[in-house]
This record gives sequence, C-alpha cells and structure tokens, in this order.
Amino acid sequence: MKTMANRKSLWVLLFIVIFWVSFTVFRNPIKLWTVFKLPVSFNRWNLIMKSSCPAVPPNPPVSPKETELRIREILEKLDKKIPPRPFTHLNNTTSATHSTATILNPRDTYCVGDQLDILVEARDHLRNRKGYGGDFLRARMSSPALKAGASGKVTDFNNGTYLVSFTLFWEGPVSLSILLMHPSEGVSALWRARKQGYDRIVFSGQFVSGASQVHTECALALNSSAELCQYLDAQDQEAFYCVKPPNAPCAALTHMHSKNKEVSYLSQQERSLFERSNIGVEIMGKSNMISVSKCNKAVPVKEKCKLGMVSSIPSGHVWKNTWTPASCSLAPIKMKECLRGKFIHLMGDSTIRQWMEYFKSKINTLRSVDLHESGKLQHQLAVDLDEKISIQWQKHGYPLIGSLVYSVKEIENIARIIDRTGGEKNTVLVISLGQHFRPFPIDVFIRRALNVHKALQRLLLRSPDTLVVLKTENIRELNSDVERFSDFHGYTQYLALKDIFQDLNVGVIDAWDMTIAYGINNVHPPEDVVRSQINIFLNYIC
Repeated sequence: MKTMANRKSLWVLLFIVIFWVSFTVFRNPIKLWTVFKLPVSFNRWNLIMKSSCPAVPPNPPVSPKETELRIREILEKLDKKIPPRPFTHLNNTTSATHSTATILNPRDTYCVGDQLDILVEARDHLRNRKGYGGDFLRARMSSPALKAGASGKVTDFNNGTYLVSFTLFWEGPVSLSILLMHPSEGVSALWRARKQGYDRIVFSGQFVSGASQVHTECALALNSSAELCQYLDAQDQEAFYCVKPPNAPCAALTHMHSKNKEVSYLSQQERSLFERSNIGVEIMGKSNMISVSKCNKAVPVKEKCKLGMVSSIPSGHVWKNTWTPASCSLAPIKMKECLRGKFIHLMGDSTIRQWMEYFKSKINTLRSVDLHESGKLQHQLAVDLDEKISIQWQKHGYPLIGSLVYSVKEIENIARIIDRTGGEKNTVLVISLGQHFRPFPIDVFIRRALNVHKALQRLLLRSPDTLVVLKTENIRELNSDVERFSDFHGYTQYLALKDIFQDLNVGVIDAWDMTIAYGINNVHPPEDVVRSQINIFLNYIC
C-alpha cells in the first residue's frame, strides 16, 4: 500500500512539473530557454519570442502617414509642371500652324554626334505670342529609308518658348518633326479633369450563386448606399469594391470585365481641343530636312549596359529597326544561353505579356504549362526542363481594364507577389505598370508604384542578388478618347515612376522613349520593338 501511495505522489509531482513547464513556456519562453541553457533554433519559436529577435520583420509596416506624405510630395512636383492655364476661347489656345520653329545656328551639313537645337515660339490662332508654357510637345527625328529614328529633348522655358534638342546619331538625310500633342490649355483641362473622378470606366463583377451567375457594379470607389464587398490588400491598404449580390457571398466573385462610361469632366469647349484633327499637329512645316555627314569623328567607347545605369535623354536611337542605347553598348547575346537556369517572372499589363509571347515564339524548346485558366489575361507559364528555364507572366491587380471577361480568382497586387518571392541571382523580376491606370486619378498609380517600390526594397534586403527590371509604358494610339487614355496621362505617370524608383539598383527599359523613336503609335508595338526591349533586358541579366 505504501508503494502504491508513493507512486501516486510521484504521478502528482510529475503532473505539477509538466504543468509548470508548459505554463512557463507559453508565458515566458525565453526565460526557460535561458535557465536550461538551450539553443533557440526553431523558426516556430522565433515567431513568438519577440525580445530575442531585434531584427526588422520581413514585411515591416509602413506608416500610412508616410505613404500619404510621399504621394502628396510627388503630386506637388507634378502640379508645378502643370499649372492651371486660362481658357477663354479656342482662338486664344496654342496653334501649331501659327507657332514657329527656328533652327539655331543653321549649317549646310551637320556631323554625326552634333547637337541640333531648335527654338519653338508658341502662338495662338490669332498669331499672338503665348506668354506661358505648358504645351505638350513631341519631338522626333527620322530617316525612313534607314529605318532610323530618335526622340528630341524638350525644354520648356515657361514663357511660350521651348528649346528642342536633337542628338544627330546617324549620317544621311534626316527629317525633323515637332508635334503639338495638346496645347497648354488642353493639358491644364486634362490634369484638372483627371483629379475629379473614378467613374470613366465601369467594372462588372461576376459572382457564382448556385448554378447561376450574378453581375454587380464594381469600382475603385463606389458611391452607393447598397451593401458593398471590399477586396482589401490589408498591408498596403489598397481596396477594390463591388456591390454585394443579394444571394451570394463576397468570396464568390470569379470574373470581371469593364467598359467605358459616358462621363466627362471636361466642358464642351474644352472637348473641342481634343478632336482628332487637333491632336499631334506638326509645327516644323516643310523646312524640316537636314543633311548629316560622318565627318570622321572618333566614336567614343561605351561600357556594356548593366543594371543601375542612369539613362540619358534621349536614351538612344533606332537604326535599321534595331535599338542602340546612347550611354552604353549592347553585346550580342544568345537568348537561350542567357536564360539557362533562370526563373523569369513578368508582371504587369499586356505590353509585358508581349514579352512572354516573344519568348515562346523564339525558344522552340519552351513548353507551355496548362494552368487551367482561360481568356487573354490568363496566367501563363512556359518551361524548358532540360535547360532549367522557367518564364511566367502574371497580370497586375485592380484596376485591370478589359472588355473581354477575365478571371479574378487569383488576382493580386504585384507587391504581394514580390513579398512571396525568395529571390536569388537566377531570379529575375520584370515589372510594367501604367496603361490601365490612365483613366483614374494619378494618386492611384503613385500609391501602387510606391507599394511596389517598398516590396522591392524588402526583396533586395533579403536577397540582394535578385535582378529587377522596370519597363516604362509605351506611347499609344492617337484618338479622340483623350480624357481616358491620352499619352499626356502616360507621360505624368512616366515622370512619377522615374521619381519613385531612382534610388533602387534596378534596370530600366525606357519603352516610352523607345516607342517615340520608333514612331509607333500603338499600345502593342510590333515585334521589332519588343525584340529591342528584350535585347536590352538580356544585356542587363547576362
């Protein structure tokens, strides 16, 4: 009996010890580890032992106030570039026909490498000199027979005069062009209108409700008294909304499409500035041809293009439909050898999806993987198992404009994809944002770009060898749908993007400058342009 009592006492004592250990572990795990001098080596413990991990967490929260201040700072910079301009009558707006373009220090023959300067004096339709700047100009020189082209640099003196500078990259007859894309009064109207609303595009969300489908209105901002579904990126506080269907939960949203809405924040008088005949009107007139000779000038040796290089203006030129950068040189690179062993993740819009299509058409050993999605915006993956090449394209998150129905079952913001990426020297991220943001207030684009920037900072801290490339947006078609898609909106986003990413060691493919040089007014440029973009990319990563 005594032995039995001793056993009971031991069991009680053991139970008390176990209870004390368990209580101590969960109340103060560090203290117990210290008492027993045990190493803290398990990740699951590191998650709860805060005082033992003074390092910054993988996704440190960024103060919303800090983000808002940065957005305001960028907006203020843009506002200074686009001050309000009076618009009393069409006759008082800038006229390309009556404005003048004068070549400074003209010569019979110019030399390759020279800079040619042109002074533009803006005049209105009554031939009066303009007293302020702000006109949206596009300068380009070209030699169609040589399939050559380059942009010109425009300097606005804010007094109605502009200096347009061309670098003469090649020899032969060269045609000069300066287009008045929009007069300053139109630019001012577009900038004001863009700040006023989110409803130029209307989205329709498709929900599954039993065996049927329900459609409701969706948007970046909804002014509705109905119950709303909020699709929130909690870390960066970016949200998209849909009117909640009566018989389906918010999680049942599966597909989306959009269409243009008949809404405008421009007056009838302002809209007259954006008729097609008033967009992209030539200022140079007929005296726009010069002759360029080689002049036996020494050609400076340029280093190979690499990540982190600061791009010049213009960033290069096209010759025989091939891009040549101004500040660095491109080496011939075999695509398949360069991509061997690499994981290429293309993220963004359809202009970067063109890269995916190019890779698949040029590397015949790439095999597409069926990811069981449908539609033009489906996630794409192609692999070459022997060469260990993996390339994928993924669409960016809302807003995503498309008249065709697309799946949103796996839609997410690029910042979250970056946060999931481990990264290392054979991982390459390529990001392209812009076209789908043009119809909305620019703070939407700035916020998204800032959040991508912060995610890249985190990635490059944990994996500094990861390669990151940004492709700026292309110029696009010249049409009358200016309030939504004007290249002026793209240009302001281009300026904001350069401001935001200037401190990161990333490669930049200046598609904006390239597509001006090619003279391609198409949001989806032809293969020659895509090939040139990818050639720069290959030089960056190999």
